[in-house]
Amino acid sequence: MDLAEARRAMQLSQEEIGQTLQPTQGSVAKSEKRADMYVGTLRRFIEAIGGEPEIVARLNGHAIKSKIFSDISNRR
Repeated sequence: MDLAEARRAMQLSQEEIGQTLQPTQGSVAKSEKRADMYVGTLRRFIEAIGGEPEIVARLNGHAIKSKIFSDISNRR
């Protein structure tokens, strides 16, 4: 599911996300189309739509959950 689909699944408009994140609706639209973005930007977007971000690496059949988002939250 891409960011636009996730936003729509939460029944939120780009404008509503923009109000939460403080960029314009146009910035939200651009973010949804990006193939590459900073982890912090992705975290803020996911949290703005009511989610909890998580990065999981799959190595040799094992799922290893990254602590990167908890590390970012602890720095704030």
